[in-house]
Amino acid sequence: MSDHTFLTAWMPHLMLAPIMLPLLTAAIMLLLREDQHRAKLVLNLASTLLGLTLASALLVWAQQQGEPATMGVYLPGNWPAPFGIALALDRLSALMLVLTSAVGLAAALYGSARWYRAGVHYHPLFQFQLMGLSGAFLTADLFNLFVFFEIMLAASYGLLLHGSGRARVQAGLHFIAINLAASSLFLIGVSMLYGLTGTLNMADLARSVVHVQEADRGLLHAAAGILATAFLIKAAVWPLNFWLVPAYSAATAPVGALFAIMTKVGIYAILRLWTLVFGSEAGPSALFGGLWLIGGGMVTMAFGAIGMLGSQRLGHLAGYAAIVSSGTLLAAIGFGQNGLTAGLLYYLPSSTLAVCALFLLSDVIDRWRSSDESADPYEPRADAAPFLNAELVPTDSRNLDADEAAPVGRAIPAAAAFVGLSFMVCTLLIAGLPPLSGFVGKVALLTALLNPLGLGSSAGLQPGWVGWTFMALLIASGLLALIAFSRAGIRHFWAAHDRPAPQLRMIEGLPIAALLAACMALTFAAAPAMRFTQATANALHAPGTYVRAILSAQPVAPIPAPSAPGDTP
Repeated sequence: MSDHTFLTAWMPHLMLAPIMLPLLTAAIMLLLREDQHRAKLVLNLASTLLGLTLASALLVWAQQQGEPATMGVYLPGNWPAPFGIALALDRLSALMLVLTSAVGLAAALYGSARWYRAGVHYHPLFQFQLMGLSGAFLTADLFNLFVFFEIMLAASYGLLLHGSGRARVQAGLHFIAINLAASSLFLIGVSMLYGLTGTLNMADLARSVVHVQEADRGLLHAAAGILATAFLIKAAVWPLNFWLVPAYSAATAPVGALFAIMTKVGIYAILRLWTLVFGSEAGPSALFGGLWLIGGGMVTMAFGAIGMLGSQRLGHLAGYAAIVSSGTLLAAIGFGQNGLTAGLLYYLPSSTLAVCALFLLSDVIDRWRSSDESADPYEPRADAAPFLNAELVPTDSRNLDADEAAPVGRAIPAAAAFVGLSFMVCTLLIAGLPPLSGFVGKVALLTALLNPLGLGSSAGLQPGWVGWTFMALLIASGLLALIAFSRAGIRHFWAAHDRPAPQLRMIEGLPIAALLAACMALTFAAAPAMRFTQATANALHAPGTYVRAILSAQPVAPIPAPSAPGDTP
């Protein structure tokens, strides 16, 4: 058997791994005793690292499918679509799997320093969260999308309350209430769509929408609007995003970093279903709701930018940065243009990784601001692993005022330099300043907006007023973010403080450095990355391959028909 035949035969089975691996890991953890912290910690880190490796292999496989891209389809129940459950892997879902695993590994590494001891069942909940996220990106039908959403949300409720405290409980109650309302809207919208089309399979739904009777077209749009509202709540659109900043900033640092990917689940669901069901080939329903997505996204961008400008805490600054990112992606989706979709797919991982790193940095800086850091109840115990106890650099606790007579000046401790440089890189990424990937992503969006073949006015030569407004918001949100981050940087790094240098352990600095290094790698590999996102966008806006791949997938072996009574075998 050749290598190509081997990969063709076995790679589809690997699609189950992002779901089954965290499920089995969490089940094993629940069988361990509560005092076996070391075993759970090692299992969590090893499973998340293996998940990132498998997700990277799936991304390479999805990229190697050729042009036009064929897809990986797996039928877990061995029933053909649309009757059975189907998992589908294309470039978009593979990209989201890698992004989820990368954010998950960074959060798991950072949490292993101290935060995993703030409550019980942290590691199993962490793995269940990864399971729900991965399943949402792989599933090809709406009902299982709801199931994975609920797994993800149930785990997030426990993770948000991890560490207890009044602020977390209050934010957790708001978070649970709004997400339960979103889940109810999800079920209502799905039920209405099933009543109209008789299917919940995404590919079959795309084929059925064209044939909906004209008298039922308004009901179809109402069902889509209700379902979209559920997704928009999760994507933190204004005014339904009042819960995000209090909840994300109240969570522990690794949980807030992991939550940075959760808003992107709503973005993914809207991008997948809107291009599939309401694309240019949807007949009378083509591009339904596009203007609402553009308007909601732009208002969300403005709200998030103003929120960043008014933030006094770094956790709030990170939360509003996540809102600006979601608003930018929603507005870009609504235009329904390939070039903009390619730009947003490049901007999405860059902004997510930067916000994740900012949540982790905010915890380090907040501990630095504390006057008595030794009072931290989650300091590593003596039995912790030496690597987890090791500081990034030895921190000199001497009084630096004694060195004022030195002719060269006062040395900056390496830990403080690392934190300051990391904050500066986050500022460049989130504000979209050159030369990093945040700037490249915004330039890609602006270039697509100015494309005469894209979002033109009636003359087809210049962007209309909607396009110009989006362009202005892209630039203005970056300017306001720069002002907000500059003010925070001056307050934390330039103003005089009577406090020692920050304490930063290797296991805390490593994930921050890795996240920012990934953004830098995305900058250096901008050309191949943009080719990948352009191919992904082209496939999304021409969903025929997706529909055919799922509906033509056959079970491994034919299912024999039941024999009639009296028939002889």
